[in-house]
Amino acid sequence: MSAEVAHIPVALTRCLDLLTPAIANSSKPYLIDATLGLAGHAKVFLEKFSNLHLIGIDRDPSALAVAKEQLLAFAERTTLLHLTYDQINQALAAAGINEVDAILFDLGVSSMQLDLSQRGFSYSKDAPLDMRMDQSAPLTAKVILDTYSHGQLAKIIQNYGEEKFASKIAENIIKARSLGELNTTKDLAEIVKSSIPAPARRTGGNPAKRTFQALRIEVNQELTILEQAIPAALAALKVGGRLVVMSYQSLEDRIVKNIFNQVVKSKTPRGLPVELPDSAANYRLLISSSEAANEAEQISNPRSQSMRLRAIERVAA
Repeated sequence: MSAEVAHIPVALTRCLDLLTPAIANSSKPYLIDATLGLAGHAKVFLEKFSNLHLIGIDRDPSALAVAKEQLLAFAERTTLLHLTYDQINQALAAAGINEVDAILFDLGVSSMQLDLSQRGFSYSKDAPLDMRMDQSAPLTAKVILDTYSHGQLAKIIQNYGEEKFASKIAENIIKARSLGELNTTKDLAEIVKSSIPAPARRTGGNPAKRTFQALRIEVNQELTILEQAIPAALAALKVGGRLVVMSYQSLEDRIVKNIFNQVVKSKTPRGLPVELPDSAANYRLLISSSEAANEAEQISNPRSQSMRLRAIERVAA
């Protein structure tokens, strides 16, 4: 497990810069790490702020077990919970509080999940068709591939993978499963490759990437959960509290962007020449758009290359 524990937290310095003002202004600050993973970010925050209490959430019990070991020195200041990141209210209740100073989301698949081939997230390794972030959940990629109709498969591959050859891929999945030839991630990757015309395979990286992303999102209901998680996180912030979200693909980032842009708007109806009383927005953007990792980090930590960071602050109740 040591290789996974040594992973590099993405945009760590930027997360510290953005969340420190909210944490430093509180006598007893609380940070929710809504995607705790291997606790890379969380450990640094606990080291930096001796009065900080961490509420760590993860849907993956194996990641929580590693995080618990990583944070043993801070056990009295940590509450670790097996939840999905939309269950912010349950996390608050478990900690006996109503609001927090800072919240961090680092979305996507963790380093450990990618590195453990048997989890089935990687299209470059042969493994069972699993893709569950929570191994106790019933729905696997294999179940989806074996039971979904052509229309259902094409829809999720197109919508969640933004794959223009979704219909052909779905057609070939149906054929392969009827012949008993769809059992591993390698089988799936080969089916996808054979479904995409050769000229289209020459650009954009591994041709299986988009289909694997789509299946992973469907298995774990990532976008549905995220659509519920961001409003819950915003509601959990104290006035002066801050939320940082790191996304790794455009569908996630679009959800975060749209919700953030909605809550920073004035409640005064458009067209009125003056701001109505009590109609100012309760939140403000800390970054006008999204930020990428700097060039040096993208070189030293390849996982950061697709990352987009957004941040927001609560300014009124």
